[in-house]
Amino acid sequence: MHPVLALGAIHLAAAAPGPPIRLDSRNTNTTITNTTITNTTTTTHGGAGQCIEKVVEIQASAMNTMLKYDLPSNQSTVTETIVEFLQVNATLPSKVMGPKRNVSGNYSISTKLCWPASLQSPSNSSIQLLTHGVGFDKSYWDFYSATYSYQDAAAKAGYATLSYDRLGIGSSAHPDPIQVVQAPMEIEIAHQIIQQLRNTKTFANTQFEKVIGVGHSLGSELTNAITAQHPQDLDGAVLTGFSVDSAGQADFFSGLDLVIARENQPFRFSNLTNGYLIADSIVSNQFGFFRAPNFDPLVLAAAEATKQTFTIGELFTNSMFMGKAGNFGGPIDVVDGENDLPFCRSNCLVPENKAAAVKGALYPNARNSSSSFVAKGAGHGLNLHYVAGDAYRQIFNFLNQNGF
Repeated sequence: MHPVLALGAIHLAAAAPGPPIRLDSRNTNTTITNTTITNTTTTTHGGAGQCIEKVVEIQASAMNTMLKYDLPSNQSTVTETIVEFLQVNATLPSKVMGPKRNVSGNYSISTKLCWPASLQSPSNSSIQLLTHGVGFDKSYWDFYSATYSYQDAAAKAGYATLSYDRLGIGSSAHPDPIQVVQAPMEIEIAHQIIQQLRNTKTFANTQFEKVIGVGHSLGSELTNAITAQHPQDLDGAVLTGFSVDSAGQADFFSGLDLVIARENQPFRFSNLTNGYLIADSIVSNQFGFFRAPNFDPLVLAAAEATKQTFTIGELFTNSMFMGKAGNFGGPIDVVDGENDLPFCRSNCLVPENKAAAVKGALYPNARNSSSSFVAKGAGHGLNLHYVAGDAYRQIFNFLNQNGF
């Protein structure tokens, strides 16, 4: 099996834990300086939701892996790293993985809280935490127009949602891309956001009674990790662009043709180090996320114009995201595009329904009211296809049937 995004199938051995280190995102020279949005009011595409964009400071501590990998000096080094990482029986990951070490810091995380425009403030009954995947930022959930906006559709259906830029993405902090932006730290940050949603009035002066995790791709892996490691955090989970089939992952990453972000997009990412990577071109973007003829070319162009980064640290620690959530008793909904490349090798119905298979493989004690759905003709970037609305309606029906 290829080690890349191996969905928890491998757990590389590491040496004994090393001494803790503290890294404050505000003091690193790789931090993006555009995290100044505070309590900015806006609306969703379509206007059904009113929103507050806000940067919150998250204090987090995680047992990261100290990677024995130097910052790549050029694109040739990056390319060779990916090639060696994807080869059969790759030895590079085991050579790179060092000891576990506690990493802690304060990280600026950019968020967008939306709720029905007909209400002055969100209901405290429930909120959905939306976690995006590779190649996107939080705009994935409110993308391009009302046709594709999950947050607009959710507001129409009466739901509050909180999207956020994961660490190292968009308007959130950009710390060390090798030693800090890793799976354990991203899981811990999501856990801390959930604690704030439940136990404080950080967001719109509201303390929410129930939290449902909604993810896409790596964001679904992260949401799965929360249900496995913190089973009391979420009342339900919606996993989109997700399965336990890793056969298409190497094809996906090969097709993205990862390059150094600051060289590919100098006007957007000139402040980042060479440990931040990005899909090379609009061709790479289409290969990984879209399936013709079921998307608007203008949406593909918008995805290319706003494409986001992926770190070396995430590459080597991605298998740490996913796990069996035997202690999670809430309902789950798995929603895939029929032609998802990384999680179904472009066919989610052969040799079985791979969305439906997730419950038995990872959630033996999930509620019997759990569900699954395969959106006809959609690729991995489910929200960016013409059938996005069909997927949204199925998700909202699932939530309604489970009392959310």
